[in-house]
Amino acid sequence: MTAEISILIPTLNSEKDLTRCLTGLMEGLHRGILRELIVTDGGSTDATLAIADDAGAVIVRGPASRGGQLRRGAAVARGRWLLVLHADTVPEPGWSEAVAAHLVEGNSAPAYFQLAFRARGAMPAWVAGWANLRARIFALPYGDQGLLVPVAAYHAAGGYPDQPLMEDVALVRALGRPMIGLPVRAHTSAARYVKAGWLRRGTRNLLTLARYFAGTDPARLSKTYNG
Repeated sequence: MTAEISILIPTLNSEKDLTRCLTGLMEGLHRGILRELIVTDGGSTDATLAIADDAGAVIVRGPASRGGQLRRGAAVARGRWLLVLHADTVPEPGWSEAVAAHLVEGNSAPAYFQLAFRARGAMPAWVAGWANLRARIFALPYGDQGLLVPVAAYHAAGGYPDQPLMEDVALVRALGRPMIGLPVRAHTSAARYVKAGWLRRGTRNLLTLARYFAGTDPARLSKTYNG
């Protein structure tokens, strides 16, 4: 199989997570499905860019805004597919086999991984289970699950909007087509949930989504979400 995928990772002072993320992606390089790695940075002042440079990444710089960062990164991508990952997310071993099978079957449908947290207990499992149910029933996966999108479909949908929050929801809705859940998990950080409390953080996320659907400005939502 020819290398078809551009990995796209938005970063902002992500040195604590980026190395683990990049290490988890190595199996895709060995399988031959990765064309390039693009790290699109929002002004890191730590070792993030040094780590990206050591990994041979294409580095794109600009103002901090996850939607804007992803939009700038996608603009330089040369692959036929985009695999968008957050810096604190790592696909589990075997992910490249599932992705390669999706591509070999000739699918043009966008896809996503199943969410899991790097945490143990009933609440992490419950929150991840809800996220996967939301993705399957309502066709609404989030960016922390990892999104695999054909470049042609991405551009037809207008790409990521330059907004600091809910950029993934905006893109998924604009794609306007079914998304396939791949049979592999993406393990993401539980830091925000641990800090705020699983129930409190989960409730805040649901309210944020509801406010976004009601038309609240994403910049205003971002202040509440990150507060």
